[in-house]
Formats: sequence, C-alpha cells, structure tokens
Amino acid sequence: MRRLIIATGNPGKLREFRMLLEGLPFAPIDQASAGVAAPEETGTTFLSNALLKARHAAQATGEPAIADDSGLEVDALGGAPGVHSARYAGPGADDGANNAKLLRALAGVPPAERCARYRCVLAYLEGPDDPAPLISVGTWEGCIVEVPRGAGGFGYDPYFWLPDLEMTAAELDPAEKNRLSHRGRALRDLRAQLEART
Repeated sequence: MRRLIIATGNPGKLREFRMLLEGLPFAPIDQASAGVAAPEETGTTFLSNALLKARHAAQATGEPAIADDSGLEVDALGGAPGVHSARYAGPGADDGANNAKLLRALAGVPPAERCARYRCVLAYLEGPDDPAPLISVGTWEGCIVEVPRGAGGFGYDPYFWLPDLEMTAAELDPAEKNRLSHRGRALRDLRAQLEART
C-alpha cells in the first residue's frame, strides 16, 4: 500500500475522502500527519487551487497527493462565494460566519431565484513533477433556504436544499451524501481513472 497524501485540513473533507477512497491500493494520510503545512490558496479557479495544493503536498513529501478545491456557486450572486467559499466572511471565518454572510447577501431574493450548486475539482499527482495530473469534476444542484435544517455535513450543507429529496445536504446520512455529492461524483470519476492506470 502506497501512502497517499490528502491535501486538506478540513476534517469533514477528510472523512469523505477516506470513505470514498476505500478499496484502492493506497493508505490515505492527511497532510498535517505527513508534516505538510497548508499553502496559501492563491488560485482564481477551483482547478488552479486544487493543482496548487496537490503539488505542494507532493513536493513536500515526494509521494502521491490528491487535493480538491470546492465550493458553493449561487446564481443570484454571480457564482459567489465560489473559490472563496471557505473564507467568504474573511480569513479564518467559520461555517457560522460564512452562512450568515450568505443569508445577508440573499436577503430579499425569492426562493425560485436561489438556485445554487456545489462544485468540486480534484487533482491527483503521482509525484511533484507529474506532467499529466488526473483531473475530475463533480457538481451537485440545489438551492439555498433561509432556515437551516439537519446536523450532518459541514459548511453550507444545512442551507443547501435538495428539491427532489425535500431535505438539505445536512439531513443526509454520510453514505447517501457521498453517493450524491459533488465530491462523491468527482472521486468516483477519479477512482475510475486510477483503476484504468493499474
């Protein structure tokens, strides 16, 4: 089993990665346990940030690395918070502050115009000089509600309403969320690409 550095410090993402990578010939390890500090996310797109984080982890360890950049895109806000989702309310902002800013930005916007999606871009590198990283993308459509529901998930999940299921992402059990989510879709695509290489 080869070590695979998961380039995130987000505990919610780590749980999802570990579940979705199960069965592959890797021993997933989070970047902190590998002694890797998180780089500054200076990219202007999800792809550039995912590549930046994966390359940083691979360079620091000399091992394969995987990183995602993901976030919430709200149509009524021109795609915001987008790449700034984790720090929408400012550097070091927590989920509560980010959600509060989102609700303020959407004040007065009718429910029918609160369409949104989660987007995830994954980058996998065999090593620091990998000339052909594997890239996968997943999206998850929903809308933003005014009142939070559910205690699961993280980030914007309590406000991310899934009309077909009549519940929020935070009300899904973890296995169901992994099956439906943007990160789940992107990781399944990446798994297929990794399995095709072996």
